[in-house]
Amino acid sequence: MDRRDFLATGAVSTAGMLFFPGNLLAKEAKTANQTRFAQPLPYTMDGEWKEFELYIDLHTHEPAPGFKYHTLAFNDMIPGPEIRVNSGDKVRVKFINKTDLNHTIHWHGIFVPWRMDGVPYVSQLPVMPKNEFIYEFVAEPEGTHFYHCHWGTLMHMQAGMFGSLIVENPKDPIKEKFPYEREYTLVYSSHDTNYIREEMNGMLERMKQRSYLMKQGRFTSEQWGVFDNKEQFLASMENGYQPPYVTNRRSNAELPQANWFTVNGKSYPSTPYLFIKSGENIRVRLINAGAETHHLHLHGHDFWMVADDGVPLEHPWKRNTVPLTPGKTFDIIIEGNNRGVWTFHDHDTRKVTNNGLYPGGNLLALVYEDLPADELIISKHSGNPMYNPNAGMGDMKEMDNQKMGNMNKMMFGDDKLPKIALDE
Repeated sequence: MDRRDFLATGAVSTAGMLFFPGNLLAKEAKTANQTRFAQPLPYTMDGEWKEFELYIDLHTHEPAPGFKYHTLAFNDMIPGPEIRVNSGDKVRVKFINKTDLNHTIHWHGIFVPWRMDGVPYVSQLPVMPKNEFIYEFVAEPEGTHFYHCHWGTLMHMQAGMFGSLIVENPKDPIKEKFPYEREYTLVYSSHDTNYIREEMNGMLERMKQRSYLMKQGRFTSEQWGVFDNKEQFLASMENGYQPPYVTNRRSNAELPQANWFTVNGKSYPSTPYLFIKSGENIRVRLINAGAETHHLHLHGHDFWMVADDGVPLEHPWKRNTVPLTPGKTFDIIIEGNNRGVWTFHDHDTRKVTNNGLYPGGNLLALVYEDLPADELIISKHSGNPMYNPNAGMGDMKEMDNQKMGNMNKMMFGDDKLPKIALDE
């Protein structure tokens, strides 16, 4: 099969995967879709404190069917579980490091005491292997935020060490202006799986050496790369110390080049659906926990921008494409005013790929639950059988050459392309 044949058959076989699986609106499908969103982290009460438990461990992750890799994760899931509290709650998080690497947690956008900010050697020491740390803070400000590891940040956030943190306002001005019952959290990220593998193996090997030296009392500030002041740093260099950024000490000469793009840890066709009904408002919380900008575009609708980095906007405004930059959060309201099944995707189509192949990445759909059944299935004689979930090769064989030519022209702009051999 040559490239054009592959593209032709690929277009027919993949286009229906996102939009019209036969059981899309079935109860079982909706239940399964709920697992594609971060699960809430349970808590216990100790007086006025809401107590949560997070741990880090090695994890085997599958962003799309048939592709797995080893990585790091909070509570064995990517993204980590969602922490949801009310504004003003006293929050206590017991953090357990089950790995042989160092870690911390940074509470991105939360006004924590500075000793709880999770920046190693600035606000706290790193949490060493097989150790624990207790984070305590008051949940403020309100809005959409997230948490992530702040040790080896470039690699650890690539690995998937992040999760959503939602601080709710019982008198939410957004809900007063745009009444809604359902909301969805979408955490976007990008991953270089080759970089993750090489860096994680290198970090684990270095930590073995460091742990041995620490037990022997031979581990120094130079080996940590931590100095009290510039003078101490320069003095160490004069005595032969080489900073880790010099060429002969670089473990990996290349910065990560993402080859997987995920929403809630999954890439198309495993990405979640956003269900809506005609006349309904839904709230969608957008979080960029990765290092790439995602230009998110919704087909068939404008949406209301209602919060920026968790801060409710006094004057919401309409958009249909928004640049979600690294570390950014936006809240949007989608109004159910154009019934159908609509794509919600990154308009930078390089990020709608899996390992360089389209379609993939952060491609998902807004699905109206009240869509009539007859709109889900287009006739096999319509000349466009890709949208028929029951269309098999037998159905396609009934199409005459003229219709097949029209379909090729529609998809590829050239009706002289080799036809698919339907009778073989």
